[in-house]
Amino acid sequence: MKIHLKTPQQIERIRKAGRIAARVLRTCAEAIEPNRTVDVELDQLAERMVLEMGGFPAFKGYRLYPSVLCVSINEEVVHGVPSGRVLRSGDIVTLDIGVYYEGFCCDTAITVIVGHADYQRKRLVRVTEEALQKSLEVARAGNTTGDIGAAAQQHAEAFGFKPAKNLAGHGVGRFVHELPDIPNIAQPGTGVELKPGMVLAIEPMIVMGEPEVEISENEWAIVTRDRKPAAHFEHTVVITENGADVLTVE
Repeated sequence: MKIHLKTPQQIERIRKAGRIAARVLRTCAEAIEPNRTVDVELDQLAERMVLEMGGFPAFKGYRLYPSVLCVSINEEVVHGVPSGRVLRSGDIVTLDIGVYYEGFCCDTAITVIVGHADYQRKRLVRVTEEALQKSLEVARAGNTTGDIGAAAQQHAEAFGFKPAKNLAGHGVGRFVHELPDIPNIAQPGTGVELKPGMVLAIEPMIVMGEPEVEISENEWAIVTRDRKPAAHFEHTVVITENGADVLTVE
């Protein structure tokens, strides 16, 4: 599969999808509170909002995935399925969504803390969000996919955290997953050269403990092997000569 550069018209469709996705994530994040089983409710809310705003859920049915949202809790790094779990104060929850608009899609994720958490959990979430920002700062034409991953990795490791192994960002547009892959463990200057018109889902996935992961018993969620918590932030961006233009914002 080749890397497809997107036209200005296609990018605007992805931007509209991104606005929908960003609004849905913000609304769902604001609805999270301790001692409630809200993940299934959030999934229903997300689907209703996406459809009302003229979009279409990108994840539901993709490779038979059953939900609109991925809701990953604590040791679940990505692809957690809403299942009616009770959220407790201190839980780390990642909300991940893909939205289509007129045939083109985006992919975005945020991590929130339920109620009150200890310092190290707050620190993990903050550093992961900062790692995404560090990646965005080097996502410009002429740099490489390795530069993006290295920026996130170096920032996480400076605070004693690590990127999860064998997980990566990706191209996005006509399909949820396209080339190129965007590694979160990389050397600067390696990988694919970034060119204007590339649309990428950049998504640092950072863990508190060891970086090894495995598939959970439900065969969807990817969890840390040592069961220590993880955090995950993601934006869909288009590469320009002047840097990354973030498409998944309201």
